[in-house]
Amino acid sequence: MTTAIAATTMREAFLHAAADAVDADDRAVLVLADISAGADPVPALARRRPGRVVNVGIREQLLLGLAGGLALTGLRPVVHSYAPFLVERPYEALKLDLGHQDVGAVLVSIGASYDQPGIGRTHEAPEDVAVVDTLPGWTIHVPGHPEEADRLVRESIAGEGLVYVRLSSASNAAPHHGAGLQTIRVGSPDDVVVAVGPTLDRVLAADRFRGATVLYTSTVRPFDAAGLRAAVGEVPTVTMVEPYLEGTSARVVDEALSDRPHRTVMIGHPREESHRYGGHDLTL
Repeated sequence: MTTAIAATTMREAFLHAAADAVDADDRAVLVLADISAGADPVPALARRRPGRVVNVGIREQLLLGLAGGLALTGLRPVVHSYAPFLVERPYEALKLDLGHQDVGAVLVSIGASYDQPGIGRTHEAPEDVAVVDTLPGWTIHVPGHPEEADRLVRESIAGEGLVYVRLSSASNAAPHHGAGLQTIRVGSPDDVVVAVGPTLDRVLAADRFRGATVLYTSTVRPFDAAGLRAAVGEVPTVTMVEPYLEGTSARVVDEALSDRPHRTVMIGHPREESHRYGGHDLTL
């Protein structure tokens, strides 16, 4: 059964893509911790494929241990929760039960950095990509549109290895489906901006980047070093705009341009602790 729809959110796109995978791929198992367990099409999928949708309840640290066990049997676990429950709380399980065991899984988070500011710090994880990036061998996708999320989730489940897909409630107006760094606007090769995922539309609208070359990616690890090198001039300024902790990709940009003089500017969420809660439109 194909459940693909014209999803309006990345979360909807993921759930329908995962349902298709569980229906079509005998390896795929959807592993939840209550989050999204009641969202369409998960209840029908659980009835249709008993044992292929596992809800551990509010036991987030069990999520990854279970995923590691399933992966050791040859299954392809698709593990889903809010980013802090999926990456930060069970970090040791990512390191040992998945990475050290050399097995594959697909982790799909919601909440992004501050998608749920009214709930508070427990559901916020601007540090998540930096945390996953401390571990070797992970592919990290940050889609900027529901159609990108659909494609990346399907490809990740059908593939191998360890994959983290970071979903967000923010979205660009249109999807961009190319691999690696895509050139969205040609400008000065000495002023190059890399927009990650849902930051693209804001980068294109920003006066400060009006004359810059704008590159886009929905895959931050592995980083497209060759694509960056091909786009920049001899002494470039590279601005990395990421929807998570500022400086997360400084290392990979500097490594890509290690043989030429360059200036790196990192834009993302600041490292200061935030105690401001409420809605996105709230001004304090």
